[in-house]
Amino acid sequence: MAVISTAHPNHNPEPITIEARRLEGKVIFVTGASSGIGDAAARRFVAEGAGVVVGARRKDRLDRLVDELTAEGGDALAVSLDVTDEDSVAQAVEATVERFGRLDGAVNNAALSGSGKPIAETDSDYVRQVFDVNLMGLYYSLKYEIPAILAAGGGSIVNVSSVGGIIGMPNISEYIASKWGVIGMTKSVALEYASSGVRVNAIAPGSTKTDMYDAWLPTPEAQAEVAAYSPMNQIALPDDMARVALFLLSEESRWTNGTVIAADGGQHVGCF
Repeated sequence: MAVISTAHPNHNPEPITIEARRLEGKVIFVTGASSGIGDAAARRFVAEGAGVVVGARRKDRLDRLVDELTAEGGDALAVSLDVTDEDSVAQAVEATVERFGRLDGAVNNAALSGSGKPIAETDSDYVRQVFDVNLMGLYYSLKYEIPAILAAGGGSIVNVSSVGGIIGMPNISEYIASKWGVIGMTKSVALEYASSGVRVNAIAPGSTKTDMYDAWLPTPEAQAEVAAYSPMNQIALPDDMARVALFLLSEESRWTNGTVIAADGGQHVGCF
């Protein structure tokens, strides 16, 4: 750890310390971790010194991820998790505390995509599934993560919304509505627990190369067309989102609370 002098009277009176690893000693719980952003986040957090618990329904993928992380010297645990099942969420958080003794932060990333149809053609049962995963799943996650983080003395939570949580998009209105809900819940819960030392923020990813994205846009031509919506004319990598989540979990963002970072290459500024 490097220490930089701040003798100038206008500087912070405390020395500026630069940590070698920004999550050293912290324990982070990641939902939706079997692929995409969740998988990338777990890898980056372990590299930054965290103990990581990864949860998802596809336990086989989680086990492979944990094997890779531990082989590289990391500390990780895989837990079966269905965010639509309150007991499953409670048990996953309990397993985290049992294994590591504490919980310092979480990335709530589990999500279900939209139907790709106009609203009058959507299936009602599928819409309920989207809301169950994207909103009720977030509610359950926060309900059990926050007490554990409070018990550890405070920490940080990152909720994964979408650029669709900031703007409208056609043919996935149920997904868009749920992601707007993620942002509303983020801002409200941030106010509820700010004085207790728990920060709650969100990231709004734009087009990102994940399994969900590939299923939505299965051809290179379709992906190129969507990439063109971004001023940067690119599709992000999952690790690009993991880097933003890392910032929000670390002490570098200690004065950031209740905000939404649009990690979308400028897409929300006015490309549609």
